Amino acid sequence: MFRPRDIFIISLLFIVAVLHTYGFSADVHKTDRNLLHVTVDAIVVIISFAGVIYLLWENYCKHREIVSLHTQLNHSHARISDLHKKLQQVSQKHIEVIHEQLEEWGLSPTEKEVALFMLKGLSFDEIAAIRDTKEKTVRQQAIAVYRKSGLNGRHEFAAWFFEDFLT
Repeated sequence: MFRPRDIFIISLLFIVAVLHTYGFSADVHKTDRNLLHVTVDAIVVIISFAGVIYLLWENYCKHREIVSLHTQLNHSHARISDLHKKLQQVSQKHIEVIHEQLEEWGLSPTEKEVALFMLKGLSFDEIAAIRDTKEKTVRQQAIAVYRKSGLNGRHEFAAWFFEDFLT
């Protein structure tokens, strides 16, 4: 709850308050007391104890705020975890739908692979590098994908799978 620095400052101020209280009480019992000196000592004692009380209150309020923030953070982590699980489930279902559709279009295994890479946004050069083939071969396979799917190009192909997410 208390940081070492806070404990040090509060303790120091408390010691000052106690010492001034001792000095004040000694001055009050003197017969030749100076009214101004006694008044100043009384004010210093009051301010010192008020400072201690204020610092303790501030520390308590900060502790409550930290506890509240920890609670909110834990709720946020739980919510994010739940959303992540739901997103993974939806993603898995979407992947299954993609594979079913590629199967329905009658794509060959290599055409399916090229189609999936295109859906991931890879260029023909990147796909060729990954598949260790020529870019021209990838282009020909992409054309076969468009022909079998009845779609006109990469953008229409990608939109076919992702259009429902945008509505």
